[in-house]
Amino acid sequence: MRLCRFGDDALGVVEGETVRDVTAALDALPAYRYPLPTHDVLIANLDKVVPRIKAMLPGAPTGPLSSVTLLSPVANPGKLVAAPVNYQKHLDEVKVDSAIHANNPAHTITIQSAGLFLKATSSLTGAGGGIAVCKPDRRTDHEVELAVVIGRQGRSISRGDALRYVAGYCIGLDVTIRGSEDRSFRKSPDSYSVLGPWLVTADEIPDPGVLDLQLSVNGELRQKSNTRHLILGVPELIEFASSFYTLCPGDVIYTGTPEGVSPIQPGDEVIASIDRIGSMTVRVRAADTAGARELTEPAQVRS
Repeated sequence: MRLCRFGDDALGVVEGETVRDVTAALDALPAYRYPLPTHDVLIANLDKVVPRIKAMLPGAPTGPLSSVTLLSPVANPGKLVAAPVNYQKHLDEVKVDSAIHANNPAHTITIQSAGLFLKATSSLTGAGGGIAVCKPDRRTDHEVELAVVIGRQGRSISRGDALRYVAGYCIGLDVTIRGSEDRSFRKSPDSYSVLGPWLVTADEIPDPGVLDLQLSVNGELRQKSNTRHLILGVPELIEFASSFYTLCPGDVIYTGTPEGVSPIQPGDEVIASIDRIGSMTVRVRAADTAGARELTEPAQVRS
């Protein structure tokens, strides 16, 4: 199942080029009072919501996918966990390009030595939100990644059990300002964590280690690889992350980007695709100095 958030926080099921509005299924969610949960309530209760969705699908209102603005399919992640230099060819290009490593030795070591890092949840946006470049005087790069959405709480998860903790998968864009500062600082501005175009539930992707992924900018192919080339695959990343953090429903793991990272600038059109998930078009603009805002135009997506 492909679950999306769109418009004014509506819940939808994507079927080809259409979206069915199943927002009423959210009535299955439990009510909460302050203090609110620190995880994503929808992801934590998919087992209750999905049966409601299936029951109402035949009569659900339907419209063209192209007419809706897609939000992040995860509304309230507790953590955005990200994997640096997790493709060997990307590590190789970082090592030889000072514009990427910025003369900081910490940017050229292996993921096993560098560890993982956290991105601010305030950096999260959907395909329809676009990327708002906040430092136009500095190089800002695209990075396409498979994103893993955690479905249930776990700590010290073994790689053998790891996929049982996955709710689903999305396309992730880890937008990056180049420089010598810590990764979390340079990768956490508003809109620098794009997630979308929807959540594909884990049953539709039994093996996340065999997925083609690619990214183009203004029609020019920039990145193309397969998740089989990940240094630490999805099970190993879940094991690694959960050895330090408790993973909670709605937490997102950005698995790392392959080689081919390069600059983007306002006016660019980025198209990112991953097998079995789909494709999304994300537009780049200059940041609104009055504050972050989302585009009102629909995102272009292909299933």
